[in-house]
Amino acid sequence: MISFLNNPIYLITDRILSKLTHTQITMKAIASGIRTIQLREKHMSKKELYSEALSMRSLTLKYKTIFIVNDQIDIALAVDADGVHLGQEDMPVEEARKIMGKKKILGVSTHSLKQAIKAQEGGADYIGFGPMFKTSTKDAGFPKGLKVLREIRRHVKIPIVAIGGIAPENVSSVLEEGADAAAVMSAVLKGDIKENTAKLLKAVKVYSKI
Repeated sequence: MISFLNNPIYLITDRILSKLTHTQITMKAIASGIRTIQLREKHMSKKELYSEALSMRSLTLKYKTIFIVNDQIDIALAVDADGVHLGQEDMPVEEARKIMGKKKILGVSTHSLKQAIKAQEGGADYIGFGPMFKTSTKDAGFPKGLKVLREIRRHVKIPIVAIGGIAPENVSSVLEEGADAAAVMSAVLKGDIKENTAKLLKAVKVYSKI
């Protein structure tokens, strides 16, 4: 079972937001204290993506950081990533598990209680749930809010990664309502990665002392 309890900040990479390569993002993020990173890339060729993923895997292994690949099961296996994250339109989690094996992490994006329960029953190790708040990063639909997250927590036993519009001012609220981690993009990648991460980790630290 994957644990986010030591550092509940889950970074999803984005070259456009950061104006950096995925490897550069990884180096800066690890140096800033982030210990879970997902490679998300929709526009590279397989060859380019493999090269970036291999570079990221080398760094994440060295610094004991969880490395997840978005969507691309073949890339995840080729570089021996810790796991893969699937969307609702991707391969069913049951089939992905057969390919990835029992030891790899499988995450699934969900947007409703029904999807969350289905992912858990299908064998997902964790679910992503959102969007929590309004976000301009991705057209992810209407914000779900904390009330729905609370309901998801009551029915789902596996870890929940809240996503969508999460920032220093609201990250503690999603953790308080049951999320095990908060997935972020803009909150870390827009501007100085070190400074942005410090603000998020400070907010998390304050929450953890309550």
